[in-house]
Amino acid sequence: MSTPIDLYFWPTPNGWKVSICLEEMGLPYNTHLINIGAGDQFDPEFLKIAPNNRMPAIVDPDGPDGAPLSIFESGAILQYLARKTGLFCGTTERQRIAVDQWLMWQMGGLGPMAGQAHHFLKYAPAMDPPHDLPYAKDRYRAEVARLYAVLDRQLADNAFVAGDFVSIADFSIWGWASLWEGQQQTLEDKPHLARWLDTMGARPGVQAGRALHADKRADFKKEAQETLFKR
Repeated sequence: MSTPIDLYFWPTPNGWKVSICLEEMGLPYNTHLINIGAGDQFDPEFLKIAPNNRMPAIVDPDGPDGAPLSIFESGAILQYLARKTGLFCGTTERQRIAVDQWLMWQMGGLGPMAGQAHHFLKYAPAMDPPHDLPYAKDRYRAEVARLYAVLDRQLADNAFVAGDFVSIADFSIWGWASLWEGQQQTLEDKPHLARWLDTMGARPGVQAGRALHADKRADFKKEAQETLFKR
């Protein structure tokens, strides 16, 4: 068995990408909690691994040249793990391109837009003082709806996001898409997305990755909001 990978993690959609991937690949790992509400992401030791003060991050003691390798940015981690194992990245160049483009779609589109939707729909109105901004709420709710419509059309002709095979693109998207209710979305007009969410959610690896330290996932207190949104 390979040396366990060190996973720096908190149970959020971005954290789930990597915990799900590790579980699906059957790779051993040790979890190091980065409590983003308490400010652990600003610890100097963590910044040596993740200079952008964001989790997840990993350290692979068995890097490509046999030396330890640290990686930040969830998409880069998924690509690295797929190359390392040869799993969930497609078997042809066309498949690999499809995986990469949908992974980039999540990194540049769905993740940021859904994150802003969560912020303005849930967190900003609860801040002290409240920031209830109808324009921002409408803007990000509508953009997330547009992105889910794009995804539903893709899934109308494909069992999974990049084709007829499970890939790291599915792992990257599922965590965000599984929170559609909190983004004030509907699946009534997106049957293919609904089917895919259920299919992915039934996978043991997805369930295990999603359950990792699930007890730590809770509404952020106002002190945590100060750390998250004002630093």
